[in-house]
Amino acid sequence: MWPLGIDLPPHMGISVPVNTLNFPMHVIGPKCRPGFIPADYAFVVEVLGRGKREREALYRLLADDLERDRVLDDEALFHALLEEQRLLSVSSGFYFYIMVRRVFLKSGLTDRGMADYVASVLTEFSRMDRVRRPAGDRFPVLDYLVDMAAAMAEASEELRFFMALHIGNVALFLAGVFPDYIRYREQRRAAPGLRYYESMGESHLRAAGDHRLADRYELMPVVRDLAEAFRPARRALNDLADRFLGLDEAWTI
Repeated sequence: MWPLGIDLPPHMGISVPVNTLNFPMHVIGPKCRPGFIPADYAFVVEVLGRGKREREALYRLLADDLERDRVLDDEALFHALLEEQRLLSVSSGFYFYIMVRRVFLKSGLTDRGMADYVASVLTEFSRMDRVRRPAGDRFPVLDYLVDMAAAMAEASEELRFFMALHIGNVALFLAGVFPDYIRYREQRRAAPGLRYYESMGESHLRAAGDHRLADRYELMPVVRDLAEAFRPARRALNDLADRFLGLDEAWTI
């Protein structure tokens, strides 16, 4: 059972020409924090609150976006998520944001928007079929980065934005979560190594960030910054997957 997108047998392929597609596109953005649910805030208060007054004060702070972000940086939340033995009731967006934010801070990546964006990518790609579909469920299945890049060359100008963004996201996801398997295939089968994924990720995120649609979707700064910080972001995800979450074992098909 291999990690998705690295080495799969022939699948459905491209069922229709991508330049003929005409439907609303799905775009991943930094949407974890705006999408937090009441259970997420209850978890924060339970972990950080000591007494009724402190818990009430925390709820007030969490109602303010700026103060909320400062509260979420408390390392106690990261450790509480790791140590919690019960079934967590928090949202996947909350879980991945706290995890990514912590390892990014350790790597010197301090931008919250970037951490939110990458956490959103992990949340979205927890649906494994989403990795194969550059623009949502109605898009044809593509198994390899090279297939996605080839399809992008034939796509319309607008669709190229969505595909460039997706290729960059997938490259970061695979290189961040499955680095050991990529190295294994590189050594045993002369397959592309991490530098290939870094190059694909950086170049396609940069292309997406420079596209006119990046401004429409309010992605220009975060995507451009992630392209420039691709390698440290990838390494931070390696640390997260290996030391804390065992993600390379969790995300298989």
